[in-house]
Amino acid sequence: MKPLKAELLLLIVTMFWGSSYIFMKMGLGTLGEFNLIALRFGLAFILAAILFHKRLRSINLRTLRYGALLGFLLLGVFTCITFGLQTTTTSNAGFLVALTVIFVPMLDVLVFRKKVAAAQVFGAILAIAGIGLLTLNSALHIQPGDFLCILSAMFYAVQILVTGKAVKSCDSLNIGILQLGFVSGYALVLSAIFETPRLPSTMPGWIAILALGILCSACGFILQPVAQKFTSPTRTGLIFSLEPVFAAFFGYWFAGEQLSMQGYAGAALVMLGIVASELLGKMSASHFPGYLKKRRADI
Repeated sequence: MKPLKAELLLLIVTMFWGSSYIFMKMGLGTLGEFNLIALRFGLAFILAAILFHKRLRSINLRTLRYGALLGFLLLGVFTCITFGLQTTTTSNAGFLVALTVIFVPMLDVLVFRKKVAAAQVFGAILAIAGIGLLTLNSALHIQPGDFLCILSAMFYAVQILVTGKAVKSCDSLNIGILQLGFVSGYALVLSAIFETPRLPSTMPGWIAILALGILCSACGFILQPVAQKFTSPTRTGLIFSLEPVFAAFFGYWFAGEQLSMQGYAGAALVMLGIVASELLGKMSASHFPGYLKKRRADI
């Protein structure tokens, strides 16, 4: 697969995920948080397993371990988002989760001891300023939901880096399918402990589960590792940064959500920070052939 095709697939995934916030809001009207996660990913796993059952026969222990680890990381992502949506808007959630693209290079520095580019530092400063405007009220307090969405972005960044490593030695499609099953299994256990697992009892609840399960999970998390194999984690993070644009659009169109002027300013700074982190880095890289050679090798 060519990098351009892979990145177009990731853009489609990003659009699905941008719509997921409004569907999660719908589902939380009748279902518990872990119950919603279990149904969403359970449906996605069943569909994917039926479609690709022949591929699943080739699963080995390494793939199973990566699937379990990625499933745990995704559980962290969606537990934070789902609980966070109780006290924040879909627009806020979308912009804060998009901080993943800032956290990916930060973790590269902390974990893999890579050097941080000046552009990434500049982008991080802009994004942090944007977070302040987007989340802090006049008393300088942050809503619990906003904090959970920032934590979700951290989980996402780790998940992207681990996925990038996993697809180098394992079947990317099998990893994508297995992580869905593990997320559902983990969430079902937690739902049985803290909630009462059940099926949706309303039409909006069913619409939410079907949309989340088929589009946002089955399509999204299977296409992600398949496409990510042919592009770099940093490029993946940049494409995912468009998620808040889709989230804000769906939130405005279907729920009538609007940001305040301060919120729009914060959202703009977050997006500028995210884009600057990548684009300025590319401009600097154009002066260093050795760096470009490494980027081509990554792709």
